[in-house]
Amino acid sequence: MGNLLEHMGIEKDRLHFSWISSAEATKFVDVVTKVSEAVNALGPNHKLVKNAG
Repeated sequence: MGNLLEHMGIEKDRLHFSWISSAEATKFVDVVTKVSEAVNALGPNHKLVKNAG
């Protein structure tokens, strides 16, 4: 799938799949926090953000 994402202009590190049960609230919070930090560290995807100026 990485090649398709890259072809569309989306870096592979911006997408994450994880199986989390509804009973695993702590795991959900941990995964969301880690993925959010990783995506924020990448910064904006300049291929998908329109220039407002």
